[in-house]
Amino acid sequence: MYRLLLAVFLVCATAGSACAQSLEDLNVQFHGFATQGFLYSTNNNVFATNSSNGSPDWTEAVINLSLQPIPNLRISIQPRYELLGNYSNGFSLDYAQADYKANDRFGVRFGKVKIPTGLYNEIQDVDPGYIWSLLPQSIYPITSRNGQLSQYGGVVYGTLSLEDHPKLGKLEYRAWGGEIGLSSSDGYLLPYVENGINLPNGLTRTEAGAALHWRTPLHGLMIGVSEVKNFTITGAISTLFPSGSGVVPVNGEFVAQPYFQPDYFAQFVRGKFMIATEYTRLAVQYKFQFPGPAAPYAQADERSVFGMASYKISEKFAAGLYYSQQFSRGAAPGPAGYSKDWALAARYDFNQYLYAKAEEHFIDGTGEFYEDGLNPNGLKGTTRLTILKVGVSF
Repeated sequence: MYRLLLAVFLVCATAGSACAQSLEDLNVQFHGFATQGFLYSTNNNVFATNSSNGSPDWTEAVINLSLQPIPNLRISIQPRYELLGNYSNGFSLDYAQADYKANDRFGVRFGKVKIPTGLYNEIQDVDPGYIWSLLPQSIYPITSRNGQLSQYGGVVYGTLSLEDHPKLGKLEYRAWGGEIGLSSSDGYLLPYVENGINLPNGLTRTEAGAALHWRTPLHGLMIGVSEVKNFTITGAISTLFPSGSGVVPVNGEFVAQPYFQPDYFAQFVRGKFMIATEYTRLAVQYKFQFPGPAAPYAQADERSVFGMASYKISEKFAAGLYYSQQFSRGAAPGPAGYSKDWALAARYDFNQYLYAKAEEHFIDGTGEFYEDGLNPNGLKGTTRLTILKVGVSF
């Protein structure tokens, strides 16, 4: 797949070069940012780091390169280096796409493209773009961002102005489909690995989805809905089974039934003030199938919601708060079945290049954030998490 993408970009770039006389003609743009975070938590270690002792194991560096060989076509690529505890320490590709916009009503992207689901999925990879150090983890988990951000496939998009009924506002639409891969180190898979089930090649899923954003007649208010249909999720698995001579390796397959995932969201922006909310439900049946009789399907049913608000106090200083909750329906009673997170955030921009963030989280429940291996004495029901981050962008 990477070779195919490279071939697409070489063809597009070559075609553009044939028509252009200089880099200026290609409208080349080069941007990026780098951040360094520090985590300190009480009671529990978070995000596969030793945060209870204070951890600097959260580093990101991103480069974005784009060019425009013809007026309606933009080609862009964004690689990333990320270190986050035991979840990642290496390079990944956020996206590599060709975007052709015929007019306001119709455009198409193809390659490795961002998935335009929910309120913030398309911008969660751009830390300088918002005040939060962590977006609400109930819906935008940092430990599984790479598997949620983008796919190999395509997106069609556009805006319908409702010219016959201008008082109704505007409709923005998106529709997409493609293939997504979760690496073996993805945070979504870590609980299985800790329980002795290895997924050496990660998981692969195919999906299609659509989204509508209604820019209402009330200036600044957007109401949206998106829905994703996941068709297949598969991956090779291995574990150790006891036998008469000890333990033997056994191979099998992870299988999930097709499912829908709806998402509802709204945002109101007026002047220096912003308020937003989002709700989604993930209900899926899955199983680990090893040789022998067919295994029964297990059921996961998670409901996630957040509400947030922020205010730009001055040109350089902004503050905000949110409440984020994830609840697993059918889970055993106790803190493992939910996570409730109050977050207070502040951001200060020293200049157009350098900024700093500070964030305090008050977390109840253990449904998110944690790796059992780094909490060998068991998880406590509450955690307080302090995040300090400095970033530079260009």
